[in-house]
Amino acid sequence: MTKIQNSKGILTKKEPEKRLVSGLKKKAGRGSFGRITVWHKGGGVKRLYRLIEFGQEKLDKLAKVIALEYDPNRCAYLALIEYEDKERKYIIAPEGLKIGDEIIFSEKAPLVLGNRMKLKNIPIGTFVYNIELEPGRGGKITRSAGNSAQVLAQEQKYIHLKMPSGEIRKILAECFASIGQVSNSEHRFIKLRKAGTARLKGIRPTVRGSAMNPVDHPHGGGEGRTGIGLKHPKTPWGKPALGVKTRKKKWTDKLIIKRRK
Repeated sequence: MTKIQNSKGILTKKEPEKRLVSGLKKKAGRGSFGRITVWHKGGGVKRLYRLIEFGQEKLDKLAKVIALEYDPNRCAYLALIEYEDKERKYIIAPEGLKIGDEIIFSEKAPLVLGNRMKLKNIPIGTFVYNIELEPGRGGKITRSAGNSAQVLAQEQKYIHLKMPSGEIRKILAECFASIGQVSNSEHRFIKLRKAGTARLKGIRPTVRGSAMNPVDHPHGGGEGRTGIGLKHPKTPWGKPALGVKTRKKKWTDKLIIKRRK
């Protein structure tokens, strides 16, 4: 907080303005010990992180879309919204949202693109995105470009959703979701035309394990183009790779009605 003088010369405290961006520290590919745990990550252009409203902090307050922006940290576009009290927030923009549109976050809102409401109040067949997994914790799933989930059925305190992967799962009816499909659905067709574009995005060169030395990779060594010499492919740390199921048993397994294909 900063102290300012009012018209009578008395010092008063002024609330700091809420920022829309913050600094972003580089830590690509490194684990909690600072060691590389994921290869081929590093470098890239310096970025600022856009602070995004994934939840519904301001319920029943009308907001107007004043800008649609590109975000270097994600594949979807962002919408800058302004409330009646002039406070501004970033949200993930749905496909078809335009500057000047009005949206609202409410427990029960009109079925309009960009509006956010509880799943129990959304009609069956509607496409939604930015869905909560736990009430009040903010959207966690279906947030990337072109994605949406479909409301299939209502069952007591749960809603059945068909996820982008084809999986059908139960989500608590008290969770919030936004109406529509995430913007920039053509993102998956983008091709990186040169190596420099990948480096600017923070992607380092990828090298085959079989082209390395034995000290660097389980597939390394041998003369010329030698096979890996193993029954199954491995990661550099010796764990099975390619086609191996990595999902551990979770308490949420009981909420999955139909697995993805």
